[in-house]
Amino acid sequence: MNLGIAGQAAGLFAVTNVDDLLVLALFFARGAGLRSAAARVVAGQYLGFLAILAVAVAAALGAALLPAAVVPYLGLLPLALGVKAGWQAWRGRHGGEDPPDGAGGGPGALEVAAVTFANGGDNIAVYVPVFATSGHGGMIVHVAVFLVLVAVWCAAGRFLATRPVIARALGRWGHVLLPVVLIGLGLVILTEGGAFGL
Repeated sequence: MNLGIAGQAAGLFAVTNVDDLLVLALFFARGAGLRSAAARVVAGQYLGFLAILAVAVAAALGAALLPAAVVPYLGLLPLALGVKAGWQAWRGRHGGEDPPDGAGGGPGALEVAAVTFANGGDNIAVYVPVFATSGHGGMIVHVAVFLVLVAVWCAAGRFLATRPVIARALGRWGHVLLPVVLIGLGLVILTEGGAFGL
């Protein structure tokens, strides 16, 4: 494995996925204390990131799956999930019931995957030219490094969510922060991409 390409891949991953750390910490905090919830967050992160890589690799090989005009509309996924999470938090607070979550509590793998993929529009835009110019061998190195770093990102997100100060803040405000972050993320994706003429 070429260490120069591996280092470039690590840097590229870190730069394009900084925003995922906060979202992952929020998802881990939402399923705090539930082992199955943590596994669902990791599975969802991998599913979403594999979808990002599949689109980027296909586009780099000349078989673009998503026209550029469609990518900004991926912002509708986190926007819808944020509205849903906000509604559930509001209902749980005003109805005296706990907000319903994924099976067994916490976020579901498909929910995490959808947010990861929707947030990956910028990743795809960056990865496609890098993959296209790095050749097949370089692309394989990038993908391998990215998949290893997804695990590192999940560990860092869980670490952040389990620090006492952060865990208390997320435990107290996570039900508010998650919808706000998801709605904000959706709006940023929509507006930066010019969806609906924004």
